Amino acid sequence: MISVAIVEDEDLYADQLQEYLTRFSKEKGITFRTDRFSDGDEIAEDYRGGYDLILMDIQMPFMDGMTAAEKIRERDPGVLIMFITNRTDYAIRGYQVDALDYVVKPVAYFAFSTKLDRALARIRKDPEKTIILNLRNQIVRLSADEIYYIESEGHTLVYHTARGEYRLRERMQSAEEALADSGFFRCNKGYLVNLRHVDSVSDGMCRVGGDDLLISRARRTDFMEALTEYFSSH
Repeated sequence: MISVAIVEDEDLYADQLQEYLTRFSKEKGITFRTDRFSDGDEIAEDYRGGYDLILMDIQMPFMDGMTAAEKIRERDPGVLIMFITNRTDYAIRGYQVDALDYVVKPVAYFAFSTKLDRALARIRKDPEKTIILNLRNQIVRLSADEIYYIESEGHTLVYHTARGEYRLRERMQSAEEALADSGFFRCNKGYLVNLRHVDSVSDGMCRVGGDDLLISRARRTDFMEALTEYFSSH
């Protein structure tokens, strides 16, 4: 499923973009989940991420699309942004916020679908499972393979990754559900381990990312079975 944000103050154009996405979905067999925002400030203020593509109108009454894109880029460098505009001179400014492309109003389906194909090609280049961490001042996109293990510290989770540690308030159950199909297993109540990064197991401990983590007695058999199954299938 591809998650798309439509940021457009005019209902006519917003409805048209939704219609084009529906048409494209039927033609290509791709599922879209869409959210509508009526102005740039609605998406940029308290931006939470989670989108693969943002279709952004540039001229809006409260916060223009370029300003909204700049604010989003401060937190999320990975999301694709495609501008919807009636002024081609804005295309040059789009490079300042690493915009993927722009579509000129009135929007023609052929031009839109061609550019959407290009956007989807970019998204498909990284087919790995990714998760989004909403930190205080930024949004971090992680592939599942980058995560060594996740540690629970009270109401805080610590993501131990190849890029370093990230801390956020989240329940372990939420992380476990998000990574359910990515080869992760709880070795005890406080650790969710990426089986890919288990280097060794001995004396009731597993070594992951250079750290020794306790395997609880209650989970030991299930953990070893999950680890054996993971390595036999990979």
